[in-house]
Amino acid sequence: MMKIMEVFEEKAYLVGVERKGDTDNLFSIEESLKELAQLAETAGLMVVGSTYQKLTSPNPRTYIGSGKVAEIKSAIHALGVETVIFDDELSAGQLRNLEKTFGGDVRVCDRTALILDIFNQRAATHEAALQVALAQMEYQLPRLTKMWTHLERQAGGKVKGMGEKQIEVDKRILRTQIGVLKKELESVRKHRKQYRNRRFSVPVPVVSLVGYTNAGKSTLLNRLTGADVLTENQLFATLDPTTRRVQMKNGREFLLTDTVGFIQKLPTTLVAAFRATLEEISESSLLVHVVDISHPLAKQQIDAVDKVLSELDVSSIPKLMVWNKFDRVSDPQMVKLEAEKREDVVCISALSGEGLDEFCNAVQEKLKDSMVWVEALVPFDKGELLSTIHQVGMVERTEYTEDGTLVKAYVPLRFARLLTPMRQMCIS
Repeated sequence: MMKIMEVFEEKAYLVGVERKGDTDNLFSIEESLKELAQLAETAGLMVVGSTYQKLTSPNPRTYIGSGKVAEIKSAIHALGVETVIFDDELSAGQLRNLEKTFGGDVRVCDRTALILDIFNQRAATHEAALQVALAQMEYQLPRLTKMWTHLERQAGGKVKGMGEKQIEVDKRILRTQIGVLKKELESVRKHRKQYRNRRFSVPVPVVSLVGYTNAGKSTLLNRLTGADVLTENQLFATLDPTTRRVQMKNGREFLLTDTVGFIQKLPTTLVAAFRATLEEISESSLLVHVVDISHPLAKQQIDAVDKVLSELDVSSIPKLMVWNKFDRVSDPQMVKLEAEKREDVVCISALSGEGLDEFCNAVQEKLKDSMVWVEALVPFDKGELLSTIHQVGMVERTEYTEDGTLVKAYVPLRFARLLTPMRQMCIS
């Protein structure tokens, strides 16, 4: 049975370019190609080989040099390759020229198209499907020329003008579809905002999980909340944000949101399309950056996540770093000692549950930074208000008086506003 499956698995060949003097890339070319192989496998392809070239600047016609093109063409025939994947984004002209050179049966795509394809496979909700469709259309728009070469071939190259007209028609259709999708996404975004506003009327702090794809965010959410969020040892196992309530042993609560995983060279069209989803992050009381500390490229992954976060303008939100999978490293004790030396770092194993009590305590301490100190007198007939203060805040002291309960506590700013009418009765 396995042999039959292998016959039908599409064979892929990977190509990378290392730019001489380029200091922007966080990952080495070997590391980046290794990750590209993981992406290809996640998309259901079988990687049969790879190559890379060092260049001062990419070739405008074929991205790589003519010698490397010939080498890849030989590999295509020798290995039966059906798809050639480039590690960087290619222009319409480069895609067209490479497909002509490699032959009509070979598909050429780039890292962006591959990530979009994975997102398309994994979009589980209407919103995610809309976002992926928009990103794919905006990616395709400048690359449509290669799709219409069959019109020229049909009449021996004499109907070039007709082909160009067809391209323009298709671009108009695509632009119209993009406009429709943007309107629909705007409607979804407004609905999400209304839902968020309703959620914020109950002043439970919101904690967002961010991190590199496959760092263990969904596993952590499942472990803390009993949620049934898909977790797989694959890149981009989940796309849609999931929010669940976490109740700690001391009775306090917070909302935990799992967001889409980040990756280096994340396509700009995708970041733009998923901005509505990423807005969840900007509305948070706390960001928890989950890191797979057992990964050999943990440092580079941290930098890649920080790079995306800097684009989202969330620098004012308090952050807590979580070193997940610390039990998988060669010396867990040394990693724990290293974490203790730093501020804002907690070691956990989301899979086994180790360190989760420390994590919850650290979250509570961090949330205090986004809270305000209040001293309020709560009337006896407002018992539910007192209960909410205990749930969402950090109560330092309570005193019972003739007029009600005097509470001294840290509470979320939104909740402090609800207590404003009583502040006249506050005792300093």
